[in-house]
Amino acid sequence: MKVVTAGVGLRATHVLSILKQEMPEVEFVGYFDPQPAFLDALGADIPGFDSVERMLEETRPDLFFVGSPNEFHLDQIRAGLEAGVRMFTEKPVVTTMDQTWALAELLAEHGTEQLMVGLVLRYARHMVDLRAAIAEGRIGEISSLEASEHIGPYHGAFFMRDWRRMVKHSGGFMLEKCCHDLDLYNMITGSRPRRVASFGGRRFFLPANAPTENSAHDVYHVKKSVWNGTDDPFRGDGDIIDCQTAILEYESGASLAFHTNLNVPDEHRRFCVIGSRGMAEGDFVRGYLRVTDARNNERVVDKDYTALGTGHGHYGADELMVHDIAQYLRGEAQGLPVSVVDAMEAGIAAMAIDQARLEGRIVDLGETWARFDSYNLRQPRG
Repeated sequence: MKVVTAGVGLRATHVLSILKQEMPEVEFVGYFDPQPAFLDALGADIPGFDSVERMLEETRPDLFFVGSPNEFHLDQIRAGLEAGVRMFTEKPVVTTMDQTWALAELLAEHGTEQLMVGLVLRYARHMVDLRAAIAEGRIGEISSLEASEHIGPYHGAFFMRDWRRMVKHSGGFMLEKCCHDLDLYNMITGSRPRRVASFGGRRFFLPANAPTENSAHDVYHVKKSVWNGTDDPFRGDGDIIDCQTAILEYESGASLAFHTNLNVPDEHRRFCVIGSRGMAEGDFVRGYLRVTDARNNERVVDKDYTALGTGHGHYGADELMVHDIAQYLRGEAQGLPVSVVDAMEAGIAAMAIDQARLEGRIVDLGETWARFDSYNLRQPRG
């Protein structure tokens, strides 16, 4: 299987290395990246190309991995669709509503089957087991949810130093980092946000909070930036936020309170789902899922995932995702648990949350979903 990549950064080479382990028949035959910082992870002898189009034309790959910074995804996906090659794109798929409509038009023309997407948390054991509990009726009709994604100062500082610090490159923190979470709650409620409100801003990564002692300074440089980075997370030119709270009302009638913060020393990624029959609560970082029956207080699901350890990407989900994708590519599985349409819907929710924060109002998504649905992306072509 011939594989090419746009982007040879840490995330791309991590996922592709797992793919090579899962599928020894994979052969990396080309890359496009003006600054291929982690090329040795794939093989230093892989030929480089000066454009995606030329790479696709000359290599005729079986799989095109889109792992470039977010702002470049749309053009590279367009090239892959026009070349007729199967693709995997990292999230978020696109960064603006204009790009969303442009991608919707492309997918309406070419179909969605060519494009897989890296919303990896759908593959996590927490979500596999939660989906099963929902299907078994353990939760019942979902009424409300609360959730958070809180990351440590070392990781928050990475966002403030990396290319992701600029909304024009990343689409903003809510889109870049929390689209995973928003996708999960779309999945759990079986619907999409109808209305959203949001509050937040830059509260910690400010010049007044910059450390003066060297030992504290080191904490904010644990994760290294490669492309278009800056050294100082407190005085840089980034315009993303470092804390945000959002309230979402879903088409199903359920509601969600979601909180994210980039300066949490004891980081966690929690969720609590409350329904007519029971409650599910869990934490990706702390590694558990518990489902409790509302009528007799019985613990009907009690999972401990800590045996996965901390060395596995995304709480062990990276390996699970690549395993499922390998089976899909070999024709051993009929589908995957997340689609590019799911990713676009999560992206629209993230963009609306930021719009609500910036404009200081509740954003109604009725007209947006009507336009999105007009492309009929969930319907088979023909």
